[in-house]
Amino acid sequence: MKMKILAVDDDEITRDILEYLIQKSGHEPTICSRGDDAFQLLLDGDFHMVILDWEMPGMDGLELCRRIRQHNFGRYLYTIMLTSHSSSKEIVEGLSAGADDFVTKPFNSAEMNQRIRAGERILSLETRDTLIFTLAKLAESRDPDTGQHLERVQQYSRAIAMKLSQNHKYRDVIDSGFIRNIFLTSPLHDIGKVGVSDNILLKPGRLTPVEFEIMKTHTLIGADTLKDAVQRNPEVGYLKMAYDIALSHHERYDGTGYPQGLKGDEIPFAARIVALADVYDALTTKRVYKDAFSHEKTFDIIMESDGTHFDPDIVQAFVEIQDQFMMIAEKFQGDMALDFERMLAHH
Repeated sequence: MKMKILAVDDDEITRDILEYLIQKSGHEPTICSRGDDAFQLLLDGDFHMVILDWEMPGMDGLELCRRIRQHNFGRYLYTIMLTSHSSSKEIVEGLSAGADDFVTKPFNSAEMNQRIRAGERILSLETRDTLIFTLAKLAESRDPDTGQHLERVQQYSRAIAMKLSQNHKYRDVIDSGFIRNIFLTSPLHDIGKVGVSDNILLKPGRLTPVEFEIMKTHTLIGADTLKDAVQRNPEVGYLKMAYDIALSHHERYDGTGYPQGLKGDEIPFAARIVALADVYDALTTKRVYKDAFSHEKTFDIIMESDGTHFDPDIVQAFVEIQDQFMMIAEKFQGDMALDFERMLAHH
C-alpha cells in the first residue's frame, strides 16, 4: 500500500535523506523541521506513518509522540523515533511515549528502508483486521439482538484452537498463524445473512420449514461472497479459512448438517471449531422469545452432541477449558440471534 509519511527533523541533511528514502520506497513524503508544525500537519492531513527526531527545538520527539497517542486521528499512526540515545532506559522512555520503533543516528539507507517496510506490514495487518471485522459487523447489524456475539465467538474459537494446539495430534495443523487466522476470520461465519430477508432474519419466533430452508442459504451466500477473493488470492490462507467457516459452520460431525452434509474430517477443521463456539454462544445468550441457558445446561447439551453434532476432540478441548468460556461470556455480555435452537427444532 502507498503510504503518506511525515518526516520531522531539525537537521536539513537528515530531512533530505528521509525524503529521498521515502520516495524511493514508493511512498509519499511530507517534510517538516519542527514538532509543533508537524502536529498541525497531522491534524490537517491523512498520514499513515511518522518518522520523528527525538531532539528538536520547541516540541521534541517525545512530546510529539505523546500528543499523537492522545489524539484520535481516525487511524493508527505508526511512529519511528530517530535517536542518538541507545540505553535501555531511554528506549523504555520512548516506548512509553508511544513510539513503535527506533532507528539510531547515524542510520544507513538499507536499515531505514527495512524499518519503513516493517511498519507498512503492520499497518496492512491493522487495515485488514479492521476491514474484516467491519464486514462482519455489517452483517451482524441487521439483527438488533446480536450484542457482542462476534467478540465472544472470536474468543471462544481462539481458546479452543490454543487448547488443541497442545494435543500432539494437531501440532502440525495448529500453529500461531492458524490461531491468529481463526480469531480474525471467525466473525465472518454469518456474513451471508446480508442476503437473507429481514422478515425471516428478524422473525421473533420459530421459522416455518420453508423459512428455515431460506435461512440455511446464508452459508452459501457467505461462501459465494468470499469465493472471488479466495480465487484471486489463493496463497492468502486466512481468506480460505474465512470461506470454509462461512460455508461449513453448520455442518455436523455425523453428516446431518448443512449445506453439503459433510461428515467428520470432510468438514474443514476451522469450521468444526467455530461450530461449537457459535452454538455455545447461541445457547448461553438471551433472545426475546427465550431465556439464556445456564453454562451447566449448555454443557450438558454439548456433551449429548459429542460425536454427532461436534468433533469429539473439540468437545474434549471445550471440557478442559470450560472455565475460560464462562469468563469470556462474563466479560463480553450481550444477546444474539438463536439460529441453533431453530436448527434443533428441524432435526
